[in-house]
Amino acid sequence: MTADVGGFEDPPAEVLADAAAAFGLLASSPRLHIMWALAQGESDVTHLAKRVGGALPAVSQHLSKLKLAGLVRSRREGRRQVYYVDDADVVTVVRVMLGQLAARAEEASAPVRTLRGIGG
Repeated sequence: MTADVGGFEDPPAEVLADAAAAFGLLASSPRLHIMWALAQGESDVTHLAKRVGGALPAVSQHLSKLKLAGLVRSRREGRRQVYYVDDADVVTVVRVMLGQLAARAEEASAPVRTLRGIGG
């Protein structure tokens, strides 16, 4: 049974379980960094490893998990496997979440920088 509160129905249990699994995968900093990078554009594992500062095998493992969950897709280009996010909604969620947190962090540190500048 789903509740209707404020004009919104609760999602079915299956949808909540799928969302929790996706958010669980994104709860890893390296995987979230990979998703952020792929939200900016497609990449192969070598370039992703350099960008996120991870070891190639570790980044490859993270990509495999993201791919199994359906958050990332890939295609072959010659000898390279190119990864990308094929779901605009996933890209939006990652960009909004990280953008909001970055803005909050900047706001929180802004008064400190201002105060330091005054005393100097």
